Amino acid sequence: MTKADTRRFFVYGTVLFTLAFIGLTVDSHWTVVHREHAKELDDEVRRGLRVWMKYNCENCHTLLGEGAYFAPDLTEIVEQRGAAYLAAFLEDPSKFYSEERHGRLMPTLGLSKQETGDVIAFLAWVGGIDTQGWPPRPIRVTGTPAGLPDAGAAVAAAPGSDPGKRTFAEAGCAACHSLEPGVELVGPSLASVAVHAEQRIHDPGYRGQARDAEAYLRESIAEPSVFIAPPRAKHATPEGVSYMPSVYSATLSPQATEDLVAFLLTLRRPEEAAR
Repeated sequence: MTKADTRRFFVYGTVLFTLAFIGLTVDSHWTVVHREHAKELDDEVRRGLRVWMKYNCENCHTLLGEGAYFAPDLTEIVEQRGAAYLAAFLEDPSKFYSEERHGRLMPTLGLSKQETGDVIAFLAWVGGIDTQGWPPRPIRVTGTPAGLPDAGAAVAAAPGSDPGKRTFAEAGCAACHSLEPGVELVGPSLASVAVHAEQRIHDPGYRGQARDAEAYLRESIAEPSVFIAPPRAKHATPEGVSYMPSVYSATLSPQATEDLVAFLLTLRRPEEAAR
């Protein structure tokens, strides 16, 4: 390469990358207005930010990848767990987690109901920001006790994993539900959910529309408060609102729901399947 070629390469390269930089910068400023949804930033959200700062939540948690990494990232926590569960959890974390079993325990902060509602509104607002997948590898909330396998990871990694298993893992079901018999996390174990679904449509307390196990499971995913699995006080608010998020009718596609239902219908112990 001659000196003239080198000079042209430098000039053309500089012009090309400068134009690319300017274009990407303009695009970022153009689209960020639509992604940050600042129009929904109301007084409740602002109060929630002050609660977040008052209790130094960022000393343990991250939002949008920023903060400490001692505890899970909470960017999408409202979608993952639901407002009803979060309100009960913030009131007394020890009702849901045991330091002995889970290896961690969030302190009871003593939030007022106003502060709880505000910080949940703030977290919901943060969850609505279009981060385009950021952070790429957050520390996710999991309910898997220390010493037990992560059910979501296990089914996702299983050879020949079917679409329902992948949906179970990708939708974060394992964060609240174990597939191990008798292991209660936030929600009940799903080890024999196919059998329980057949029984619950005949429960005197059932008020849903399902007439078989398949329809019951589909209904429970879309409307988790229709029937609260016992013990009800552990899985719902005193008003009967399930701690399971009620977002899956919107966030799961119809096909993903059907795949998940098909997987759940296979969950019964061998002795039960033989009946």
